[in-house]
Amino acid sequence: MVTGDVGPRIMRYGFIGGQNLFKVFEDQAGKSGEPVWQLRGGHRIWLAPEDAERTYAPDNEAVDIEVHGGMLTATQPVEPSTGLQKQIAVKLAPAGTAVEVIHRMKNSLPFAIRIAPWAVTMLAPGGTAVTGFPPRARHEDVLAPSNPLVMWAFTDLRDRRWTFLEKYLVLRHDPREAAHTKLGHFNENTWGAYLLGSDLFVKRYRADATKTYPDMGCSYETFASADMLEIETLGPLTEVKPDAWIEHVEHWSLHRGVIVPDWTDAVLERVPGPLLEG
Repeated sequence: MVTGDVGPRIMRYGFIGGQNLFKVFEDQAGKSGEPVWQLRGGHRIWLAPEDAERTYAPDNEAVDIEVHGGMLTATQPVEPSTGLQKQIAVKLAPAGTAVEVIHRMKNSLPFAIRIAPWAVTMLAPGGTAVTGFPPRARHEDVLAPSNPLVMWAFTDLRDRRWTFLEKYLVLRHDPREAAHTKLGHFNENTWGAYLLGSDLFVKRYRADATKTYPDMGCSYETFASADMLEIETLGPLTEVKPDAWIEHVEHWSLHRGVIVPDWTDAVLERVPGPLLEG
């Protein structure tokens, strides 16, 4: 479900008659026109690196909705404070749950800017997020580092919501834990998944190792607070000329009846692993 009242935002992704995998802040639902940025919920497009003014530009106005050729496109007016115009296009597969989500940003300023697209999905509380590292190997076989693992100043590695495995990184949402936590990493085969009950949301993105990524080289980040958990992908830093667009594409899928009895490498390879490789 894509709203036209504000955004661009995708506010629901779930099975018909089933739960919404996305977080919605009910006290903000149905409102618009606020002077400052609202959490609101759902899925959005941001700009990176994170900046207190440019990133948090309000997206509280109505968007233009077009449906053409099986694709829905939501386009906001140019943001007065940033000179950017943001757009999300959604294309559903003819059958099944696959969705192609195209994020675009246009530079309407009279000069070039260096930014990266940032696709942020806010997920309903009570689930568990997982992402995968690049292929692992023995020290004797691979001497070079494989990827960054980036932390923020508010991240405490003693936090029990995190589980560090050989091939996977797991973050469990706990509504009783008020402290914020966040980690990021890079993987050419970037993916993140979120299990809520027995519904598994998966999003994938193909990163380019030859390009420079924000936040010390992250193509993927995950964040948790008491209210929700976010899984995020980032595009490369790009010099965007006046009137030019940049684009960032995610591929989503939703799977039901997924059971993860234990968050270990062996179980993850056996249960959601085939879904993530498909």
